[in-house]
Amino acid sequence: MELEKKIVEHNDLIMSSAKMDIVPLKIFELAVAEIDTFNPPKDNTIYLSKKELFKFLDVKDSNKNNRFKQAVTKMQKQAFFEIREEKGKGYVFRNIVPIPYVEWNSYDDKVKIRFDMAIMPYLTELKNNFTQFALTDVQGLKSKHAIIIYKWLNMNYNQFEYYKKSGNRDSNQLYELRNPTIEIDELKWLTDTQNEYVGRFNNFERYVLKNPIKEINENSRFRVSYDKLREGRKIVKLQFHISLKNENVIEEVKSAEKPLTLSEAQASPYSQLLMGALLITFNDMQNEKLMLKLANKVYPRYDAFVKKYSLDALERHLKYIKQHSQNIKDLVVYLDNALTDYQKRLVNDSNRKKNKAGKSPVMKEKLPDWVTDEKTRKNVLTEKGIKKNEEIDELLAKINKDK
Repeated sequence: MELEKKIVEHNDLIMSSAKMDIVPLKIFELAVAEIDTFNPPKDNTIYLSKKELFKFLDVKDSNKNNRFKQAVTKMQKQAFFEIREEKGKGYVFRNIVPIPYVEWNSYDDKVKIRFDMAIMPYLTELKNNFTQFALTDVQGLKSKHAIIIYKWLNMNYNQFEYYKKSGNRDSNQLYELRNPTIEIDELKWLTDTQNEYVGRFNNFERYVLKNPIKEINENSRFRVSYDKLREGRKIVKLQFHISLKNENVIEEVKSAEKPLTLSEAQASPYSQLLMGALLITFNDMQNEKLMLKLANKVYPRYDAFVKKYSLDALERHLKYIKQHSQNIKDLVVYLDNALTDYQKRLVNDSNRKKNKAGKSPVMKEKLPDWVTDEKTRKNVLTEKGIKKNEEIDELLAKINKDK
């Protein structure tokens, strides 16, 4: 078995609560690395090497077999994943013992491991919403919390890398994936520490955050830091900052533009204009999702419009929208499309005025007097006209004589 293998797991499993300590969790991760997702194992069974298993678990004492036996017994009797999937108006919870069967003997190097059938969809049915990470990174982590946080960080960073290449996310969405935020209660659920480190935040931070982050920085491809976010005096969220160790720091700072906050969106003059035009209400101003959408998608376009035309033109446009709009289902999309249509109309109007101002009046060329008979208004250069016009006859006769 090579330790350079990859572990691939569904994101729902990464977002589950691991009810086990470090040894069962490491055995599970090592076993998952043996699964070929394109060719799932028959009977959900894989084989590990005892030698490599002990190396992965960093077991060095002489009583390796006994320690392994204790770890397997504990894993089968106590360890499970509590998987939470969002369904409809709430969540569906599943408790799954991942490895119910392990077989080994005293004279052979092989360890037979059979996964529970309920866990297999999270390991093999991976068409979307899955995360891949290095087995060697997990090998270097010494605590359960470090593995759980590392997997969660990987999930976010892998999405950042994917969407950065595909171009399907804007700069603010990319920032959120590279600098993901998690509520303290959610992190406690993931690490199964709801009933531990109760009271002061310091102990929780030390054992669930500082020490694990130090392990991740020392043993994985990541360089990670975090900020504590407060509501009043209470710390309610954490924001992690992820970068690669071999990454150019200058490039990293340049690409990680800080996204707008709700208060910044509320303070925008365009928010005041929308309120003045009665397109949003005070309650809408408290809607973080709506206001950030407006600030990220619509307001930059308003900036460009005002620069090209004027603030008065934008204000007239918004008042016009209010007067002629009914049953707006998605305000952001509506305002975006309305501005596009308005700009097209302004361009067309401008082109028409230019064309009108630039054209010289069409002047009909005035024919010489001698060409037209004043009484009949007929062209005297016709055969009939020549016969009737004596002056022209004389002129022609003179011309002929001169020849």
